Amino acid sequence: QVQLVESGGGLVQPGGSLRLSCAASGIGFSLNAMGWYRQAPGNQREWVATIQRTFSTNYPDSVKGRFTISRDNARNTVYLQMNSLKPDDTGVYYCHTVRSGVTYWGKGTLVTVSS
Repeated sequence: QVQLVESGGGLVQPGGSLRLSCAASGIGFSLNAMGWYRQAPGNQREWVATIQRTFSTNYPDSVKGRFTISRDNARNTVYLQMNSLKPDDTGVYYCHTVRSGVTYWGKGTLVTVSS
């Protein structure tokens, strides 16, 4: 059974930093691309970052240069380092992967950027 468990969310002031973690189980972690998405209140879920099994990464322009996705295959964990946070970064952040054509999501962790 595939499980994705996020942690690390919280309240942070604008300009601050947070690091999110996603612990994965039930998949061949090192073989899977992993991603982060977020959903702000009243908005659709949007893509934030992806890391391939080759460790190559991709980001939308909205977070490029501020967010960094990384992975530790020995710990079956993917991370999202978020710097220079803005109020628009507020939302629930979800871990994501696809295995054998099936999409999996974690339950999310809430990030609030506010003074």
